[in-house]
Parts: sequence; C-alpha cells; structure tokens
Amino acid sequence: MLDALVIAPHPDDAELGAGGTIVMMMRKGWNVGILDLTTGEPTPLGSVEIRASETKAANAALGEPWRKNLGLPNRSLEPTLENRRAVASVFRAVRPRLLFAPYWEDAHPDHVAATKLVEDARFWSKLSKSDIPGEPFHPKRILYYFSVHLRIVERPSFVFDISDAVEEKRRALECYRSQLVDNRPVDRPGVIDAVFDRTRFWGETVGVRHGEPFASREPIGLADLRDLLL
Repeated sequence: MLDALVIAPHPDDAELGAGGTIVMMMRKGWNVGILDLTTGEPTPLGSVEIRASETKAANAALGEPWRKNLGLPNRSLEPTLENRRAVASVFRAVRPRLLFAPYWEDAHPDHVAATKLVEDARFWSKLSKSDIPGEPFHPKRILYYFSVHLRIVERPSFVFDISDAVEEKRRALECYRSQLVDNRPVDRPGVIDAVFDRTRFWGETVGVRHGEPFASREPIGLADLRDLLL
C-alpha cells in the first residue's frame, strides 16, 4: 500500500512538479508511487518506446517509486466515466493516503482534464455497491503540484524544502532527453534550467536553497509547529 501517489498527465510531469518531494518522501520511509495517465506521445522527437525507456531511467534516478502507466490517449485526455473508473481502480488497488494532482489552472487541456479526473476518481473510489474492482477506499487529501504551461506566478499553500534532493531531480529530468534536452532552444534557457530557476526562487521565499510549491483547496492541519521553517 502507498502513502502517497503522484498522478501525472504525461511522463515527466511528476518529476517536473514534484520530483524533489518524491525523493524526500522516500528518504523518510514513505511508500510513494507515480501514475502516468498517458504515454505522452506523439511528440516531435519521441516515440512510445523512447518515452517508456526515458521514464524507466527517470524512475531509477528518483529511487524506484512504484510506477504505472494507464495508457490513456495523449492530447485527448478527458475525465470520462470510463477513465474515472480506471483511475479509481488504481486508487483502490494501491490505497494511497495522499494524492498529488496537477494544479487545476493550466493552458494544457490534458493537465486540466487530469485534475478533474483525479478529483472525480477520488470520490468514486469510496463508493460501495459499485462495479469498480477492489474494496472502497478514500484518499484523505489531494495536494496540487505545478507543472503548468501558463506564464503565471504560482500561489502555493506551502513550499517543500528539496535542497537535499536537487541532484536526483535534475538527473531524473535529464533522462527525458526527447522532451527536455534534445529540443532545447539555442536562444533562451531550456526547460530544465527554468525549473531550477523556479526551485531557487521558491526556496528563497522560505529561507532554503530550493523548494517545490504546492497548493491545496482545503485547509492544511499541523500537529507540531516545529515543522515550520521560521
């Protein structure tokens, strides 16, 4: 059973938005998983086989969290009843207490659909008297990570210190050569450079070297104020 499950519209979204947090959770002994909803293909430099190989290498760089790909249609991802049932079935099978979903505002239709799909599947997962495989289960909370295609300044509920997981996050991102390395523009910073500009920015806001921001639709409870970075 998993403590946390990161749901990604495409392979690489989990690493982009929450790669450092995944590493840090696993170091604390958490059982962590990643559910990729699509293969991410077609793309200009990729293929299904290339993306699968890149994902395998990236997962190893993160420390080998549990990982599954649902194979839903890239570019046409929708929160349909069929897809909701498929995601709810995974929730029942791995029973994560905590879900991570893409931030709900984005220019990429797949990302917006993925968020809706996770929220709907979370509700369906707890239903009794349904034809969803497995026993009813309700993940306790959803947190939202930022892997957005809008030029916005994130408004997070909190920032997680990933200063000690930066190298693992970078190695994982560099595994996605077809998406983040080989198509790097020559006249401006690439995606990976931009990601770490943002982790440095968010780290600075809470007094650490690197941070990943997260949002929550619901209040966040604390049992001990010693966990605050003061």
